[in-house]
Amino acid sequence: MKILLYCLNYAPELTGIGKYTGEQAEWLAARGYDVRVITAPPYYPAWKVDPAYAGLRYQREMRNGVDVMRAPLWVPARPSGLKRVLHLASFALTSIGWLVRQAKWRPDVIFIVEPPLFCSPAALLFARLTNAKIWLHIHDYEVDAAFELGLLKGKWLRRMATALERFVLTRFDHVSSVSNAMVALARRKGADESRLTMLPNWLDLQGLARRSDADYRKRLGIPDDAVVALYSGTIGAKQGIEILAEAAEHLRERENLHFVFCGEGAGVEDLRMRCKGLPRIHFLPLQPWADFSALLAAADIHLMPQRADAADLVLPSKLAAMLASGKPVVATAAPATELGKLVIQCGIVVEPGDSLALAEAIVTLADDPLRSRMLGAAGKAWAEAHLDRDAVLATFEEALLRLHAADTVATPTTATVDSVGDS
Repeated sequence: MKILLYCLNYAPELTGIGKYTGEQAEWLAARGYDVRVITAPPYYPAWKVDPAYAGLRYQREMRNGVDVMRAPLWVPARPSGLKRVLHLASFALTSIGWLVRQAKWRPDVIFIVEPPLFCSPAALLFARLTNAKIWLHIHDYEVDAAFELGLLKGKWLRRMATALERFVLTRFDHVSSVSNAMVALARRKGADESRLTMLPNWLDLQGLARRSDADYRKRLGIPDDAVVALYSGTIGAKQGIEILAEAAEHLRERENLHFVFCGEGAGVEDLRMRCKGLPRIHFLPLQPWADFSALLAAADIHLMPQRADAADLVLPSKLAAMLASGKPVVATAAPATELGKLVIQCGIVVEPGDSLALAEAIVTLADDPLRSRMLGAAGKAWAEAHLDRDAVLATFEEALLRLHAADTVATPTTATVDSVGDS
C-alpha cells in the first residue's frame, strides 16, 4: 500500500504532533508500506525553523525509510491569532506543489492531520482525482480552540470557519481523533458514525524503559530528599501556563519543594518573568529523547495545567508519558472532561485557573508519599494496558487495511478508552 501522510509537524520535532507523525510514518515504513510525507521544516515548539532546514526552499530527504518532502512556510516569532492563521495558510499554499507532484505516484490512502484544516480542501480534491481513500486525524480542534482561547474573534468569522469545518468533515472516508470526547465532537460536527475511530496518542514503552545516565537532580542542585514538581512540554497558550508561577508563589515558603519547568514555546519568556525572584525554580529546554525517562524519573509529581476553554478540544499528548512514569499527576481540569476522568484516579484534579487549589494539591501529594505511590502505580498500569505504541498502531493498521480494501467505506467499530481502574 502506498500511504501519503500530509501534516504540518513531523520529526525531528521532539514534542507535540511532530513526534507522533514521525513515529507513525516510520512504523508503517518498517512494516513494508511505501510511505511518503508532505510536511514543513521543523520549527515547533520554539517557533523558529531549525537551522539545518533554514531558508524558504523546498527540501526532500529520506528519513528512516520514509520519503519526506518539506514545503517552506512563514513562522511568526510571536504567534497571535491572525499570525497563526497566516502561518497555517502559508503551509497550505506552499505544500500544494508537493501534493500535485504525487499524482503520478498515485497514493492508495492519504492520511491528513489537523491542524491545519486549511490543507483539507486541496487534499480532498486530490484524493477524488486520484481515486485515493482519505483519512482525517484530528489532534486539535484548531477552529474551536482559536475562538475559545481568544486567539480569533468575531461571530461571522466563527460561523464561516465552522461551516468550512463541517463541510470538509463530512467528505472524508474516515475520521479519527485522540480521545473519546474529541471523537464525539466530530460526530456532532457531522462526521458519519460508521467512519469514526478513536486513535489515542501512544507510548514507546520500550524506549521509556531504557536507562539513561542523566541525573537531573544533581545537574540542577536539587537535594535527594526534596520533592520535585515537574512540568515538561510545550509552553504556550493552550496550557494556561501562568498558573504554575502562581502556585510556586503560594509555596515559596516550602523549602523542600522544587519546581522544574522543562520546555519551549511562545510562553517561555512570560513564565520566566512571572517566576522572577521565586526560590527553587529551575528551567530546562526540551531534553533529548534518550534522557526523557530520566527527566520523568526525577519528578515526584507531574503538573498538567490546562485552560478551561480548551477542555475536550485538545488532549495533551504529554499526559501519556506522565502516567507511564509511575508518578502522580496534578491537573487543572473539570472532572467531567476527558482529561479530568483520566487523571482523577491517578492523581488530583483541580478547577482550571485556581492556583491556590493547585498549590494545595501539590502539598497533599508531597506530604503523603504512600498515596502518591498508589496513584502513580495506577497511572502506570493504565498506560501500559492502553497506550503501548505497537498495540495502538497495529489497531490503526487494521483500520487502514479495511479502508484500503473496501469498495465502499468500511465500518470499523469505534474504539473507546476506559477510565483508569476500569476493566
